[in-house]
Amino acid sequence: MYQAEQKTASAIVVFDIDGVIRDVGGSYRRALADTVEHYTGGVYRPSMKDIDTLKGEGVWNNDWEASRELIYRYFEGQGGDRTQLNYDYQEIVAFFQSRYRGPDPVHWTGYICDEPLLLQPSYLEGLTQAQIRWGFFSGATRGSATYVLEKRLGLRSPVLVAMEDAPGKPDPTGLFDVIQQLEPHSGTLSPVIYVGDTVADMQTVEHARQQEPSRQWIGVGILPPHAQTTPEYATAYSLQLQQAGGAIVLKSVEELIPTVIQTLLMKN
Repeated sequence: MYQAEQKTASAIVVFDIDGVIRDVGGSYRRALADTVEHYTGGVYRPSMKDIDTLKGEGVWNNDWEASRELIYRYFEGQGGDRTQLNYDYQEIVAFFQSRYRGPDPVHWTGYICDEPLLLQPSYLEGLTQAQIRWGFFSGATRGSATYVLEKRLGLRSPVLVAMEDAPGKPDPTGLFDVIQQLEPHSGTLSPVIYVGDTVADMQTVEHARQQEPSRQWIGVGILPPHAQTTPEYATAYSLQLQQAGGAIVLKSVEELIPTVIQTLLMKN
């Protein structure tokens, strides 16, 4: 028992943000669908399942790039050639941001303002009390991530690596950066749990394990709210996360309590 408690005390938990800390079904994903619909002349609006299918490929964590890719694929499905499509990427980004953040880049009024939170600060306080260090590695922009972490959750300068700070997932560089900021300089490698809701998140853990096999790495999948609309959808989404390397899939991040963390560390 003593050994298990010591192991838990040294653990580091790193969280993705979108789909884990906040529900982005009506914000990021809505802005993505708006963008694709706009650039396809109102003909095609991707469904949640369309977006999940794309993200299931593991390389479309950036929603701006995902928007452009779905636009390209729509026109390719109509017999077009993406090399002949002269869309300015920055214009796509600007349109997306006008929906997600709002037209005013300083005073935000867009979809981001109405994102439901998926955890409460008390949950993170419980991890701290259990001597579990925690931080965030997200593909969201630093402004968007800081908005939810500091303004909405009231956290004070949490450890955060965002889009501008590291290559996109599944590259584990950003995950390593968070760990470096959280890990005590004791010479002992802390076990790391990365919590995410996409295939790219779970693949990030696999890539981290390949690069640093001497450390214990555990991927924990979270079912985002939109994937829980039907039992069949939830089962299929869970299986996808498990096949990508998730050791366990939970319906809510707040289910990842210290006793569950301890069990994961002992079993993996």
